[in-house]
Amino acid sequence: MMTIISGGLIATGVYLHISEELPKVSSLKDYRPPLATMVYSDDNRKIAEFYKERRFVIPLSKMPKILIQAFIAAEDSRFFTHRGVDYLGIIRAFFKNIEAGTIVQGGSTITQQVVKPFLSASGRSYKRKLKEALLAYRIEKTFTKEDILFLYLNQIYLGYGAYGVEAAAENYFGKSAKDMNLAECAILAGLPKAPSEYSPFKEMEKAKARQRYVLRQMVIKGYITDAQAGEAMKTDIHIKPRRNWYMETVPCYSEHIRRYIEDKFGPEILYTGGLKIYTTVNIEMQKAALAEVENGLKSLEKRQRYTGKTKPQATLVCIESETGHVKVMAGGRDFKKSQLNRVAQSRRQPGSAFKPIIYAAALDKGYTPVSMINDSDVTYWNKETKKAWRPSNYDKKYYGPIRLRRALALSRNIPAVKLLNAVGIDYARNYARKLGITSDLNKGLSLALGASGVSLLELVTAYSVFTNLGDLVPPVFIRKIIDRDGNEIQEPNLRTEKVIEASTAYIMTNLLESVVKRGTGRRALALGRPAAGKTGTSSNLHDAWFVGYTPQYITGTWVGFDMEQSLGNKETGSKAALPIWLSFMKKIHINKPVMDFQVPKTVVFARSECFKERAVPAWYVKRKPDAVAGSDLAGSDFIARPKRLTSGQNRTSPPTIIGLEQFFKSTM
Repeated sequence: MMTIISGGLIATGVYLHISEELPKVSSLKDYRPPLATMVYSDDNRKIAEFYKERRFVIPLSKMPKILIQAFIAAEDSRFFTHRGVDYLGIIRAFFKNIEAGTIVQGGSTITQQVVKPFLSASGRSYKRKLKEALLAYRIEKTFTKEDILFLYLNQIYLGYGAYGVEAAAENYFGKSAKDMNLAECAILAGLPKAPSEYSPFKEMEKAKARQRYVLRQMVIKGYITDAQAGEAMKTDIHIKPRRNWYMETVPCYSEHIRRYIEDKFGPEILYTGGLKIYTTVNIEMQKAALAEVENGLKSLEKRQRYTGKTKPQATLVCIESETGHVKVMAGGRDFKKSQLNRVAQSRRQPGSAFKPIIYAAALDKGYTPVSMINDSDVTYWNKETKKAWRPSNYDKKYYGPIRLRRALALSRNIPAVKLLNAVGIDYARNYARKLGITSDLNKGLSLALGASGVSLLELVTAYSVFTNLGDLVPPVFIRKIIDRDGNEIQEPNLRTEKVIEASTAYIMTNLLESVVKRGTGRRALALGRPAAGKTGTSSNLHDAWFVGYTPQYITGTWVGFDMEQSLGNKETGSKAALPIWLSFMKKIHINKPVMDFQVPKTVVFARSECFKERAVPAWYVKRKPDAVAGSDLAGSDFIARPKRLTSGQNRTSPPTIIGLEQFFKSTM
């Protein structure tokens, strides 16, 4: 009697001790397994996944009945009759283990397999088995069989990084679980015992043998007939190569999204939170961009015959004008070889592609498209460095007095520098900030020639202000983010800000149309529709740029070497970058309506020239048409007039640029 009592006390003590180590059953109610984050394109096609455990939770209603039956038949045929522990199964496993001389069969029920993630100890010790049994019993008292199946079928590891039947169905068969046939369901149900050993990827014969076992068990259980089992065994199994969504669709864009989400929400949410991220990328446009980048670079390499292993790179970014949706981000020619996103992460000198910002600032300072600037030799003295700087034009020539419109169209350097000197460096730097330039800008007059490094994304954003009539529309990469519970946790950033006057923006577009029609961007005329843009070439031909736009899209391209070196003789923005832009824009505008740029009410036209309202020079309206034929001098509203030097002023100071109206007033 004492022996029985002592045994009972010992058993009770063991039970109480183990019970204290068991997690609360209530924690299972709150169990939220790690879920994969999915990323989608603008038309909701999957483009990337991020995860620690590749799992997609689906309800039982979206699983085929035969799939559920296959797992029950293979793993726990008495599932609906036991209370968490199958004692007959344990006895059977016990004798199997004695026969083998080691633990080869655990006798675990589906319920016991569900509780495994909640037990910290690993291995197949009998203490762990006892914990599993106790916790399984408690769970069976709290949850329905359907609840337990739901947890099990979404949790079970099925090989190759797949957790749960939905991820496994896609991994092996390239389809959703709801679309699997009996043969495929039996293959999956055979995997939990040893996912690697029975993998249909590399051990198809073993997988088929395990499939036959599952089908026999289903027949014994009465789930299917012998005929159905035989037909399933004859069914061909088509194993799909595992897709790397991240690499095969739009990897550069997906990586940009990954970095953003990790920075904003943290890695835990990114890799386990089950987010659904809906982006603005267009897959077809992205493919077109990469193709044209490669074509453009091959043409460049054919022209220059570079030696050595280093190859030039090119980037392209395209933004939908009205919405700010970033449709394309091609950060280089091959993401597999280089993951650097040169659209957003690189800062390179934009050369003359920066000039429109200076010209826009000048328009807001009272300049007009017919203002005259003297394209003449000039030297500036820097008091801080005690050095003189003598800018020059690309062709080493000087045109003398030249209209602002023509100066921009021909990308003359001296007029741009003189404009910057006139409007003020600080004013121009602040103006660039308003347009979306966030990179550090130097405080010298070389700023006018694009001597400060900026990203392509920044520059395209700045140009978008012109086509959007003065509104800064921040680039939008993400339309919305949905969390695992279906809540929208981030809406698109649709905040727009009026940063410059609509009239200034339109006049800049009109000026940039001249660059295309009769300036350095003439190649873009082949687009066959209204377009505006500007070429850019940095010093020593290290960087070639073209940023241009139609009313629908703004696209920027850059070409250069990662380790800065010359692209080669005459490889300017017009020759190296613009052709890539043109070929891409032709493709994406197919079947798009031809549109003109919108003209705001605050812009007026006089003699085929555009001006801000109430800013048309009187002399320009009254002049005789034949007085200006073929001449940049006639009708000029800005002239260069030498200014008397004051004490201490350097004699190489630039001439003061003044309005003709003010000149006449001063002599009256």
